Amino acid sequence: MVIAVDAMGGDLAPEAAVAGALLAAPQVQGTVILVGPAERIETLLRGHPRPANLRVVDAPQIIGMDEDAGRAVKAKPDSSLAVTVNLVRDGEAQAAVSAGNSGAFMFLAQVRLRTLGDLARPAIAVSLPGPQGARILLDAGANMDCRPRHLAEFALMGSIYAEHALGREHPRVALLSIGEESCKGDEVTRAAHELLKLPSTPINFIGNIEGTEILSGDVDVIVADGFAGNVALKTAEGVSHFLLQQMRVEAGRSWRTRLGAWLLHPALHEVKRKLDSEDYGGALLLGVNGICIVGHGRSNDRAICNAILVAQRAVAGGVRERLAEGLQRLATVDRGEDKLNTQTA
Repeated sequence: MVIAVDAMGGDLAPEAAVAGALLAAPQVQGTVILVGPAERIETLLRGHPRPANLRVVDAPQIIGMDEDAGRAVKAKPDSSLAVTVNLVRDGEAQAAVSAGNSGAFMFLAQVRLRTLGDLARPAIAVSLPGPQGARILLDAGANMDCRPRHLAEFALMGSIYAEHALGREHPRVALLSIGEESCKGDEVTRAAHELLKLPSTPINFIGNIEGTEILSGDVDVIVADGFAGNVALKTAEGVSHFLLQQMRVEAGRSWRTRLGAWLLHPALHEVKRKLDSEDYGGALLLGVNGICIVGHGRSNDRAICNAILVAQRAVAGGVRERLAEGLQRLATVDRGEDKLNTQTA
């Protein structure tokens, strides 16, 4: 197994990427490649015990976080991000990890790796905390306007990912909407609900889920278009950050609250761990012909390390191969959509 890491991607690059790779390499059953200006990366590696499975591949150019994706990819063919994706395309790596320009990353992945089978659109799958462990939310921002078939594809990909990377047997899949009833939501959501509940759709669909249940509902996969999914994700992250910040403020107000905080420290630490996005590492771009992990732009060394470990689990779990097999079954879903469209025409 070989995992390629864009060392120049992210607000804290390259220091965070190099430090994260140093943390992850001893835990990886294979090789970690740091991609970027070789001399700069080697300078950062000096003075640290270097794992035998850590390599450096030179890539002199850098795509900035705020650059236009299409223009940057065309103007910088030897960027660290492009070379990272090329390693997967050429079979020299099985996974690519980057906390850099997400638009450029997705553009490169779709153009150079291609999508699996007849998949219409890839989707970004993020992990969110839940009472029984992580659950998957997709799409988290790759597709703003979706058809019912796209949501069905997201549901199938999320189900496969939850089963083979998270170890969930018969993952429970729900559709994000404004009410539990099948009649709630916009036209696409209502049509997607009808499509997902068809007997031919190969997932364990349990119906709609509201925003209040994103973190608490008994569900393994939450499906939404990229606009609603990204808003839900950012809202959850904002609320989590606010709660953690307020707990720290309130804990220091008096000796009583400080004593209470000391007594509750183990429980509060566990809550913080569950809410901390750094522990989830990165989001998987599902549907392209290779494992691609999209990290948060503010990823620190711990987040990069965990993103690399997410990539390892996805490769070891055969997620790409399972997705390719599962998407072949969408022919029945396509027929269901054709029937649905005929009925509603």
